[in-house]
Amino acid sequence: MIQVSDTARKKITNLLEEEGMGEESCIRVCVTSGGCSGLSYKMDFVAKPEPEDKLFSDNGVTIAVEKRSLLYLAGTTLEYAGGLNGKGFSFNNPNASRTCGCGESFAV
Repeated sequence: MIQVSDTARKKITNLLEEEGMGEESCIRVCVTSGGCSGLSYKMDFVAKPEPEDKLFSDNGVTIAVEKRSLLYLAGTTLEYAGGLNGKGFSFNNPNASRTCGCGESFAV
């Protein structure tokens, strides 16, 4: 469902350790309306997933996806870049027909 790049996995692992999150902790991803292209990604670290979330595991990272967001996120890869041109997580989403300049919102 959602794949996690090696650089994203390293950053996620470090952040979870820094926050002292337990073994049930994971990343929760959902798609919300908003942003300049119509839809936006939302990602949080949570102690445990919501009961209705769909769980995926890739590259040693557990990801909880809100049920309504599944169709928007199929085949997406979570990336992390820490270079001079910007730092942070990004979503490489093959379902997006267009994205905004900052990459934080998309349309299907």
